[in-house]
Amino acid sequence: MPDFRSVPVRRNVGGRPLGLAQELRDLVAHRFLLHQLVWRDLTVRYRRSYLGFLWTMMHPLLMMLIFVVVFSRAFRFPTPHYETYFLSEYIAWMFFSQTTVNAMVSVAWNGPLMKRVFVPKTIFPISSTLAGLVNFSLSLLVLVVIMAIVGAPIHAAILFLPVSLAILGIFTLGASLALCALAVYFVDVREMYQAALPAVFYLTPVVYPIDIVPEIFRPVIKLNPMIYLLEIVRDPIYYGILPSPLTLTISIVLSLGMLTIGWIVYRHLAPRFHSQF
Repeated sequence: MPDFRSVPVRRNVGGRPLGLAQELRDLVAHRFLLHQLVWRDLTVRYRRSYLGFLWTMMHPLLMMLIFVVVFSRAFRFPTPHYETYFLSEYIAWMFFSQTTVNAMVSVAWNGPLMKRVFVPKTIFPISSTLAGLVNFSLSLLVLVVIMAIVGAPIHAAILFLPVSLAILGIFTLGASLALCALAVYFVDVREMYQAALPAVFYLTPVVYPIDIVPEIFRPVIKLNPMIYLLEIVRDPIYYGILPSPLTLTISIVLSLGMLTIGWIVYRHLAPRFHSQF
């Protein structure tokens, strides 16, 4: 366990908003704790499991089999190597949805810890995001193996994926910060969010190409920010191309905007977390 005695004990007084510079310094000072939280998230999930990490791919693979039958067979739209088409975005969606939910849970579970000792208040959503990125990266490696097995082409553009992961990770962290802060004060936020996720998923062209959506509805579908954030993952993997400048710019703006909103919400609500636990 980290030695908290080596870190000065300070608390936010009178609900004063968090300062960005001080929060960053506190995160650096508690980097060992951050490492331990990420390691805990990665190991506890698969403890006493024979398949370990491979379980994270079981759900996407089962969903892929269902959608292969329903969409690529029943609806008969031409999508070569549908397994790659589907998994390239679905595992990115799973990263976003699971990380944001886990971040809300982590803050609630660790509330008593924040009351007993000083820890940077952003450390729990950040650790959830970093653990999710590690899982996401491992899932991409498994996807590449699947592509090699089924004979799907693997393009040099796949080397762009670290940039895609960074952009999606920033957006996810921003959403996690906002959702965590709101969920502490309003318990129903977590339940409402989990209920809304399936609707957002089916409004995002993950299992179907946007071309099959009637033209009249496409402008509405394109208002969904997840379209652009997932597209920068699919393009290098499935299409073997770099994201278009427009898509990349929109994704970066969305990510930085969400991080800014998330930090503002968290900054003002986090100092009073102790009164909610």
